[in-house]
Amino acid sequence: MAKTKKAEATGFDKYIRWFWMLFLGGFLLIVLLFLLASWGALGEMPDHTQLENPKTNLATEVISSDGKTLGKFYFRDNRTPVSYDELPEHLVHALIATEDVRYMEHSGIDGRGTLRAVLKPGSGGASTITQQLAKQLFTKRASSNKVKRVLQKFKEWIIAIRLERQYTKEEIVAQYLNIVDFDNNADGIRSAARIYFGGKEPKELNLKESAMIVGMLVNPSLYNPLKDNGKRAVRTKQRRNVVLAQMAKYDYITQKEKDSLQKTDLDIHYNPDSHSSGTATYFREYLRDFMKKWADDPKNRKPDGTKYNLNNDGLKIYTTIDSRMQKYAELAVARHMPRLQAEFFKQNTPERNKTAPFRDLSTSEVDNLLNNAMKRGERWRILKKAGKSEKEIRASFLKPAKMTIFKWEKDGSPSEVDTIMKPIDSMRYYKSFLHPGMMSMDPQTGHVKAWVGGMNYRHFQYDHVKQGKRQVGSTFKPFVYATAINQLHMSPCDKLPLAPLTIEANKYGNSKAWTPKNDDRNYDGEVTLKHALANSVNTITARLMDKVGPQPVAELAKNLGITSDIPLVPSIALGTPDISVYEMVGAYSGFANQGVYTKPVMVTTIVDKNDTVLYQFVPETRDVLSAETAYVTVKLMEGVTQSGSGSRLRRTWMPKTGVYPEIITGYPYEFKNPIAGKTGTTQNQSDGWFMGMVPNLVTGVWVGAEDRATHFRSITYGQGAAMALPIWGMYMKSCYEDETLDVSKSSFVKPSNLSITVDCTDYVGDEGDSQGLSLPEEDVPDELEM
Repeated sequence: MAKTKKAEATGFDKYIRWFWMLFLGGFLLIVLLFLLASWGALGEMPDHTQLENPKTNLATEVISSDGKTLGKFYFRDNRTPVSYDELPEHLVHALIATEDVRYMEHSGIDGRGTLRAVLKPGSGGASTITQQLAKQLFTKRASSNKVKRVLQKFKEWIIAIRLERQYTKEEIVAQYLNIVDFDNNADGIRSAARIYFGGKEPKELNLKESAMIVGMLVNPSLYNPLKDNGKRAVRTKQRRNVVLAQMAKYDYITQKEKDSLQKTDLDIHYNPDSHSSGTATYFREYLRDFMKKWADDPKNRKPDGTKYNLNNDGLKIYTTIDSRMQKYAELAVARHMPRLQAEFFKQNTPERNKTAPFRDLSTSEVDNLLNNAMKRGERWRILKKAGKSEKEIRASFLKPAKMTIFKWEKDGSPSEVDTIMKPIDSMRYYKSFLHPGMMSMDPQTGHVKAWVGGMNYRHFQYDHVKQGKRQVGSTFKPFVYATAINQLHMSPCDKLPLAPLTIEANKYGNSKAWTPKNDDRNYDGEVTLKHALANSVNTITARLMDKVGPQPVAELAKNLGITSDIPLVPSIALGTPDISVYEMVGAYSGFANQGVYTKPVMVTTIVDKNDTVLYQFVPETRDVLSAETAYVTVKLMEGVTQSGSGSRLRRTWMPKTGVYPEIITGYPYEFKNPIAGKTGTTQNQSDGWFMGMVPNLVTGVWVGAEDRATHFRSITYGQGAAMALPIWGMYMKSCYEDETLDVSKSSFVKPSNLSITVDCTDYVGDEGDSQGLSLPEEDVPDELEM
C-alpha cells in the first residue's frame, strides 16, 4: 500500500517537474525572443538616433502672410505634423477610449489586453497606441505566416517600450495621429481635418468629427465616407457611433451627449488637397519653380551636403500672399469671367462669325494657326514619341474621341463635361476662351498679396501673371507722361493741341513716318494733360514722346523693373511692347511709393521641419523718380477714375438700357476714395487691361485670349474698362468690406516741396466727364510699328 502511494507521488512529481520545465522554458523562450529582437536578430531595429528622429515623409507647406495654409507640395505623403497642444481634448479621449483605454497606465505593452488576446483570439486589445506607432514607423506588416507575425510582434513590443522611454504619452499620441494615413491624400490628422471637413485645423474639429476620424483608424479604406460614391458613409457613421459609445462607456461624454450625437449626420465637407485644386494654384506652381531653383543653389544645402527635397523634407514656406485677399481676387475672377465668356460665345456663333473664335483671319490663316497649335500640343508630343508618323498624328486629330472638357455653367460655376469630340474641334473650343491674369502688391514692402494666373488651373495651366506677356496698350502711357514731367517739369494742367502729329521716319529709329490717330477723330483745340491721359488721347501722348524721345521712356520703364524688351521707337508710347502683369504691377508700384521701386516679393522665410531658418528675403529697392514726379504722375492717373475711362468705378447707378450691364459685373462699385489708374486696350481689342492704385495697394488685371486673333468684334466690349476693370472693382470692394484688412482709403502722400501745379480746377469744363455708363472708348494704334 505504501509502495503504491509512493509510486503515485513520484508520478505526480514528474508532471510537476514537466510543468515547471515547460513554464520556465516558455518564459526563457519569450525572454530570448525579446533579447533577440532587441539585438536585431529578428530584423533590423531602430537605434537611439532613429527613435529620436523617426524618418517620415513630410509635405512642404505653403503658408500665407495671415497664417493660413495655401497648399502643400508632396509626392506620396501629404503629411504636416502638429503638436499635442494643437489637438482637441475630445480627439485624444476618443482615441484612448476606442484604441487603448489603459494607455495612460501601461509602459508600451498592455499586459491584460495581450493576455486576453492570447486566451481569446479575436477579442482585440492586444495592440496599444504605442505599438501601433511602432508598427507604422519602424516595422512592416508581415505576410499571413503566423510565425513571422508573432516574431514581428516581439519587435513591436521592444520598439514600443523604447518609444515610451524616449517620449511622453502626449508626444506619442501626437506622433501616432500624425503618421496615420486616412486615405484620399489625407496623411496625418492635419490633412484629414482639412480634407474631410472643409479646410479645418485639428483644433477646430468638433466632437463628432473627431469621433469619425478615430473611427477610421481601424481601416481608413473600409470606413471612408467618400468611397463607392459615398455608399460607405453609412458604414462610416456606424463606426463613428461605436467610438461615441466607447467614449460614453468610459465617462468621457454623457449618455445624453452620445445619444444626441449618434443621431447626427457626418457633415462631410470634402476639400481635396491636390496640386491642381485649392487656393492660389497658379502662385503655388510659380513657387514650385522658385523652390527648385533655391534647392539647386549650392548655398542652400542640408548640413550633410544633400539638396532639400520639396516633396518630403517638411519645409515651411512663408509667403506674402494674404489668404483673404487671394480669396477675394479669385472670387472676382470667378464672377466676371463666365459673364464675359457668355457674351463672347454669343457674339461668335457660326452665323455671326464664320471663322469663330478667330477674327481678321482668312480660312487658310486659321488652318495654319491650328496646325501650328497641333505641333505644340501634348497630344502631338505623345504620339510622336510613340513612333507615329506625321500623317497618322494629323489623322488622329480628325477622329472623334472621348474627352472631358472645361465648361462654365449657367450659374457661373466651373464644371467638367464628358463628351465625344474631334481633337481638332476641342482645340478650337479651348482657343475660344478668354483668360485673366491678376496680381496685387503692397508698393512699400513689395509684398505680393494676391496672384491669379488664370481661371482654372486643372484645365488652363499657363500662368498669365508672370509667364504671359502681352501688349499693354494705354497702360504704358504713364511712363511717357512721367518722363515728360521729370525732364520738362510739366503739370497735369498744361495744355497741348489735339492736332495730328507725324514723327518723321528715322527720327527715333522708326523705319517709317508715324502718325497716330485719336479714336474720336477730334483734332480741334487743346486739352490738359490730365484730360488727355484720362481719355487716352493718342496725339497728346505722341507729342510728349516727340519731346522726350523713346530712350528715356524705355530707361524709366526698365528702372521700374520691366525686364521685357522695349524697342526704342515712338510707337511704344501707345503700348506696343509685350509685358507681363507681374512687371506692370511692380512698375506702377514705383509711382505709388513716391518714386522708389521695390522688387516684388513672394517668399519671406523658409524653415525646415525643426523651424530652423534656411532663407530670409532681403528687400531690393532703388530710387527711380523724385517724389514730386511720382506724385504728379499719380495725380494724372487719378483723372482716369474721376472723368475718364475708369470713372465707372465711381458711378452709383446702372442705366436701364445699354450693352454694358451684360458684362460689367458687380456694378455699381461706388468708390469715393482717391484711386489712380489706367485702362488699356490693344489693337483689335485683343488685350484688355486695368491698372489701379491706392496708397498701399497696386493691382493689375489683364484679360485676353490665348491667340490675339481671338477677340471681341468691337471695342465696346473689348476695351480694358469692360474686360478687366470689373475684376479690379469687385476685388477692391471686397477688400474694403473686410475690416480685418488695412487697405487704404486715404490720399496719396503729397511731397512737402511740391512745385508743380496739380489742381486743375480751372479746367473742369474741359475734362470731358461722361455721366453715363457708356464711356469714351480707348484709342488704339492703327499701325503697330516695332
